[in-house]
Amino acid sequence: MAAENSHYSVDGNGIQVGVTDERAEAFMSLSKKLQDDVQEAGEKIKYYDENVKYLKSLVVKLDDSISEMKAKMGNYERAANFKRKSDDPAQVPKMEDIFQCILQSKHSAAALLCRIKTNAEAKSCGHSLVKDVLGVVAILGKVNDANLSRIFAEYLGPETMLAIVCKTLEGVKAIESYTTDGLIDKSSGIHGLASSVGIAIDGRFDVICLENLRPCTVEKVSNDPQLRLELLQPRLANGEKPPGFLGFAVNMITIESTDLYSIHGAGHSLRDTLFYHLFSDLQVYRSREDMLKALPYIRKAAISLDGGIIRSPGVFALGPRRENVDICFPLSSGPSYPIDYFELQNQLKRIEWKKTRTLEDIPKEQELLDHARFKFEAKKNEFIQFIASSSSHATQYQMQPGSGVR
Repeated sequence: MAAENSHYSVDGNGIQVGVTDERAEAFMSLSKKLQDDVQEAGEKIKYYDENVKYLKSLVVKLDDSISEMKAKMGNYERAANFKRKSDDPAQVPKMEDIFQCILQSKHSAAALLCRIKTNAEAKSCGHSLVKDVLGVVAILGKVNDANLSRIFAEYLGPETMLAIVCKTLEGVKAIESYTTDGLIDKSSGIHGLASSVGIAIDGRFDVICLENLRPCTVEKVSNDPQLRLELLQPRLANGEKPPGFLGFAVNMITIESTDLYSIHGAGHSLRDTLFYHLFSDLQVYRSREDMLKALPYIRKAAISLDGGIIRSPGVFALGPRRENVDICFPLSSGPSYPIDYFELQNQLKRIEWKKTRTLEDIPKEQELLDHARFKFEAKKNEFIQFIASSSSHATQYQMQPGSGVR
């Protein structure tokens, strides 16, 4: 019978010590597997330990961000409250003042409709003029700054500020009808109402039909009760906003909650229909100088708080600003915050949500780390026992007759 293949080594005395090749290969294979298991368990400890450290450091960073955002929001809130307190009551246009200014134009369509809308008997009559007409542009929105109110009014012009706003085309048709000859029927619509109170509508007037306006399709600022629009803000090459840029005019209008959703069933608000139609992407700057420096970033039009007006690309309104603007937007009753405030509010909610999730993940990763450490100790002890057992078996093997020891 052929002798079993053996693997020999020579000890210090020149004596050959050998084990069979099969046993040597089995020993090496098992030893390598156990070493790999220990190494893999050690790498898992490192992986989960780094995860726990990262999550804990992330919580610290998120806490810093939360504190910073709350501080910024607090600055906005204090500024808004201070602005409200510092406004000169004599210079602040109130809703009642604007109403009276409109009513003074006795022969205007706006004055007649305002009179009807405020008359309890007329409101209960069910007339189509009362049901479909929302009101006049000047009283459908408010702003938080008297100066801004007058600048907006000057930009839009008195005809637009006194424009009548209807919900549907049927409402527009109810305001004015015509004879077979194409002449205005003075016995119907607003002309008939005017005739019944002894006046005549003087001159043309604008009527805006919400149903026929193309609404703005951009997303709305989430969690903003005023439904402001997420318009693309101008950015310099470095990603910063142009110096002096304050925002978009359409987002600076405050709308009463009762008027915010005035287009029933269409899913649109007065902001993304009426006021976007009036202002579009009109940018507002702190000064004329800031506005002119930002010309490359003004897509359509811009105004500044010191009276600068760019009506369209290449068209500038020059000359002295109008000091006495009677028909303007009234001042909002409460503090009004810029869109940046609501962006911060949304960011804060996202970061607080992320912190909550992170705090939930830390104990999970810690549990995995503890399990990895337990498994590492088990694998390490298994390897140590294997080495000890292998040494014992090798000693016994060498002492047996025919073991290959000479």
